[in-house]
Amino acid sequence: MDNSLAYAQQLDRDDQLREFRQQFIIPEENGVEQIYFLGNSLGLQPRRTAGYIDQVLKQWARYGVESFFLGDDPWMHYHDHLVAPLANIVGAKPAEIVVMNQLTVNLHLMMVSFYHPAGKRRKIICEAKAFPSDQYMFETHLKHLGLDPAVVLIEIAPREGEHTIRLDDILHTIAATGEELALVLWGGLNYYTGQVFDMAAITHAAHKAGAKCGFDLAHAAGNVALHLHNWNVDFACWCSYKYLNAGPGAIGAAYIHERYHTDPGIQRLAGWWGYEKETRFAMQKGFRPIASAEGWQLSTPSPILYAAHRASLEIFAAAGFDRLREKGRLLSAYMLYLLDEINARASSPILEIITPRIDHERGCQVSMLMHQKGREVFDALGKAGIFADWREPNVIRVAAVPLYNRFEEVWRFADSVRRIIFAV
Repeated sequence: MDNSLAYAQQLDRDDQLREFRQQFIIPEENGVEQIYFLGNSLGLQPRRTAGYIDQVLKQWARYGVESFFLGDDPWMHYHDHLVAPLANIVGAKPAEIVVMNQLTVNLHLMMVSFYHPAGKRRKIICEAKAFPSDQYMFETHLKHLGLDPAVVLIEIAPREGEHTIRLDDILHTIAATGEELALVLWGGLNYYTGQVFDMAAITHAAHKAGAKCGFDLAHAAGNVALHLHNWNVDFACWCSYKYLNAGPGAIGAAYIHERYHTDPGIQRLAGWWGYEKETRFAMQKGFRPIASAEGWQLSTPSPILYAAHRASLEIFAAAGFDRLREKGRLLSAYMLYLLDEINARASSPILEIITPRIDHERGCQVSMLMHQKGREVFDALGKAGIFADWREPNVIRVAAVPLYNRFEEVWRFADSVRRIIFAV
């Protein structure tokens, strides 16, 4: 690698995915494109999104409620546009994917189906300081069941003086909990450090202990390689407004392994949209679920939210997720190299990378623990037109997303950090 603008520009010229940037609306200030490194928080808007939403609105205006059955693209079948590309992104079968609700709602629904405390088997293993979606879900769901979260939850944290959680500590805790363990519900990628966890190993260990295993993939879906079906994961949930670019408040999704689709004993909270399609409108008494992940649906979905999601998923399909993952790896590796160069110039470390260095243990996100001038650097980046994220007490998170970010942007970001720190 080379710490020069010319080198970064050459990487962009060699990039086979560079044209996909044109399919997104890049924020501008006074006609100048900004550097947007917040795809880990809210992905950018695809240019085709407005057209797909407008198509749904026109259909609604023309046919009213009959839009579910009439027009060029009846809403009744719109879900079919989404499951195949999503299945490819998360490594599942299309029938194992359902697009519905939002992340926390889906986590609650999966708890109903996969957390069944009985006897001494009632413990749940999770990350310490997980994102609030998980924390508050656990707290309230367990209290609803009459259980004490402080007793039920086993939270695993990094060791003293470390930032990431060791896999050995996770596996040891699973094995040690043994017959008391009912569920492992873990984040696929830690939102604070950017650490990607070994989901295959965690799933295997949970099953060996006789427990179920699920994942919150909010920061992993559309970002890192996933093979949920082959890993034998029981369930997973994710939002679609981060790396999947489906828009603020976008509809979420869930994966449920096919072995549960026709299990008559599985518990669930049911709704009419999960009823078998052939007789749904007979509205008969007694719930009969669709024999797929769609059987977990509750209410009539929004075609508008479906349309926004479809716009981005088509771009993923055209780009190819394997190619996107490789470019994402290269972008983050280049960023790490440039930030290391900044530290090398200082008499003592100015920043510390708390994101793992090993390729398969990180995605697009890089988290910088600032030892000096943290808030000053963050504020100056914003004034320089660079979108980054501040996390207390002193971490700056950035994510160079392969669909729309460039290597030159990574270089300009690092150059801005260098100039701010050294005041040159």
